[in-house]
Amino acid sequence: SLGDYVLSGGELAAQVIIDALVRRLPGALGDDESAQAESFATGILDYPHYTRPEVIDGQAVPAVLKSGNHAEIARWRRRMALGRTFERRPDLLDRSRLSEEDQALLEDYLREAGRTGKS
Repeated sequence: SLGDYVLSGGELAAQVIIDALVRRLPGALGDDESAQAESFATGILDYPHYTRPEVIDGQAVPAVLKSGNHAEIARWRRRMALGRTFERRPDLLDRSRLSEEDQALLEDYLREAGRTGKS
């Protein structure tokens, strides 16, 4: 099983395993550091990604991402990753040992979203 769904055969599952193994070979990704920045490398989900145009269907890129302040952008990304993980895969947070800073970022996310506690 690869998740909470049924496959029609083993071919797709085999391809997923092959891809996962090949990605670990030196040079397979082009930039070996790419794997370190991926979702699950840190045990939590990834943050939202944005592109141009800056507004699509009324959804705007958050101002912090356009600010040029790299420290604030990194903080926003971490807060969003923690919040996304809480919303979609709280079990991953149960297994994680969050730092005090991460706990504060998650609490900030939940406060802003108007939520508290476990989903």
